[in-house]
Amino acid sequence: MNIKSIFKSTRFLKITFGISLFVILCMGGLAYKHLQTLIKSFDLVEHTYEVNIELEQILSYLKDSETGQRGYLISEDTRFLESFFSGREKTNNSFARLKELTKKDERQQQKLRDLTILIDKNLNYFDETFKFSKNDNLDSKEFDALLLAGKKTMDNIRLEINQMITHNNNLLRIRKLDNERSITNTPIIIYSVLIIALLLLLFTYSKINNDIKNLQTKNLQLEIFKESTNQSEIVSKHGTWNWFIEENKFSYSDNLYRLLGEQPQSFEPTLENFMQFVHPEDVDKLKKQVEKMIQTEDLPFIYYRIVQKNGSIRHFKAYGKVLTDNEENRRLIGTTADITDEIENYRLLEERNFELERNNKELSSFNHVASHDLQEPLRKIQTFISRLEEKEASNLSERGNLYLERIKTSSTRMRLLIDDLLQFSRTNKSEEVFEETNMNIILENAKQELAETILEKDAIITSETIPTLTVIPFQLQQLFINLIGNSLKYSKKEVSPNIKISYNKVDASDVKKIKNTKFNFYHKITFEDNGIGFDEEYAEKIFVLFSRLHNKNEYSGTGIGLSICKKIVENHQGYIFATGKPNIGSIFEVYLPFN
Repeated sequence: MNIKSIFKSTRFLKITFGISLFVILCMGGLAYKHLQTLIKSFDLVEHTYEVNIELEQILSYLKDSETGQRGYLISEDTRFLESFFSGREKTNNSFARLKELTKKDERQQQKLRDLTILIDKNLNYFDETFKFSKNDNLDSKEFDALLLAGKKTMDNIRLEINQMITHNNNLLRIRKLDNERSITNTPIIIYSVLIIALLLLLFTYSKINNDIKNLQTKNLQLEIFKESTNQSEIVSKHGTWNWFIEENKFSYSDNLYRLLGEQPQSFEPTLENFMQFVHPEDVDKLKKQVEKMIQTEDLPFIYYRIVQKNGSIRHFKAYGKVLTDNEENRRLIGTTADITDEIENYRLLEERNFELERNNKELSSFNHVASHDLQEPLRKIQTFISRLEEKEASNLSERGNLYLERIKTSSTRMRLLIDDLLQFSRTNKSEEVFEETNMNIILENAKQELAETILEKDAIITSETIPTLTVIPFQLQQLFINLIGNSLKYSKKEVSPNIKISYNKVDASDVKKIKNTKFNFYHKITFEDNGIGFDEEYAEKIFVLFSRLHNKNEYSGTGIGLSICKKIVENHQGYIFATGKPNIGSIFEVYLPFN
């Protein structure tokens, strides 16, 4: 199957549609994944903001605690302790929240652990300073040292928190970039997915639409083909039928009903109903063929007769062949033809062959009569004419001698005519055997037959070597005798005949006169003379039986010799052609198949 047929196939459309759905699903999954990434990016940015807020709140709560502590130490007013204790509580809550938010960030977790130590230390310093406040010992060096240590711890806490905020801001910047990139790419990706999906759907739709148009065109063609098939069945007198093997059901074409002498689809297409039309003498034979068909799922040519309701007997010929479709369903497609006319024509042909054989026998009888019974009286006539010339010529008047000469000439012509007719009838016999023959010997024998005429006319005959051919020997010898004799007969007066015989092998395609031949090469034997020639318009007429171009008083002959030549060449599935020019000469070309 070539690429073009694959592209047009239904399977290709199904594969394309499946790929389209798969690509759309993949692109949809990609878009969904990208959206999830975008949402995650938003969450990370929000998470980063939350961490920053909690860090700043911790720092704020610690400041509140520190402010409450200092206010209490200075004023000893217990109202300042409210902000101190609430600050500590809020610090613990924010710290717990912050620890949860940064659980996936190991660096921040480490910072929180460090920060925990500093906050605990700072809170311890707060507690120690309260002890000095209760004992009114605020002016001692130990108290000053605690305040200084608390300040340093608070500074370290601020430093840690600032470092955590800086780290978080860096993360925030990176996540914002990712977020912005995701926001920028998301519309492009979604738009690309939509475009690709749309293109795939448009391609699939175009292919489906094109297939629908092709299907409509093919359906129209099928309708036309169906109608032409119906007309063809009517004209050719045949009908079709189908046997669906798996379902064991039959279907008959309309014309099969007509062949049975019934209206189309006038009865159910079953084997039993069909058998009702079969000739009683052929029922058993047909049943055996059908049983064999069911077993072998094959039906060779079978012949049987049917009887129509009007009593007409028709001869049928049927044939069937199994076909399997794409779904492995088998059915036997059969054709039944009405061959009644063929049977009648065959019978008529047999009668004509019988008549032809009878005519051939009569012709053989005629040949026998012509060769024996007719020639015997003719010989006696010529004998008595000879005696009259010898013994009674002096007693005859001048007119009597003239009549005697005319009788002699006519009897000679009659004898020549009988001989030529016998020779022509011999060339019509098809039972002659082909033999490998030395054509040069055949040519020499022909010259010997014409030796007296050759010497009499002082003729010059030159010939090329001819290879051994598979021919009917005596017919080819007669061919050579007739062609050479024709050149001798129609030679110019007082000019010695010059006959050239040449041979060569030719390609059939190079010979324009040879058409629709089954042979590729031919043996070409050419006979060329310097005789009186003839006009080209008579090139085909000279081969017609009894056709003469010259008056019988000018040149002797019966008009059969060249007809015999043509018949001999045709017996060898060859061709003979003649060309000539008046007072220049003639050329006869013989083409024999190269086997």
